[in-house]
Amino acid sequence: MDTFETMMKKLKEMPQEERMKMIEMNRSMCTCPSCPSHNACAKKAKESFFCSTGKSFMCISEEKGCICPTCPVAKNLGLKNKFFCTRGAEKAQRYEHTLWGSTMV
Repeated sequence: MDTFETMMKKLKEMPQEERMKMIEMNRSMCTCPSCPSHNACAKKAKESFFCSTGKSFMCISEEKGCICPTCPVAKNLGLKNKFFCTRGAEKAQRYEHTLWGSTMV
């Protein structure tokens, strides 16, 4: 079990109040708004924390660069993927890679 899987298991076992505090702590460290792919629409819609919430709902469709690997949340949670704003949350990307047996670059 890697860091992400361990953290998700711990999160699942936490009482809801403690779980929400942990999520908010990670959200506060999010660097999505400073990413080259984050645009004015995403800023106005207050879209961020894509590694957890998934793809941009309506704003980001073009990958102009990625700072996900340098984000403190990625290190803290042991994230292996990137471009969460266009490719989906860590959990979703891992599931997709399991199904198709491939990795996205």
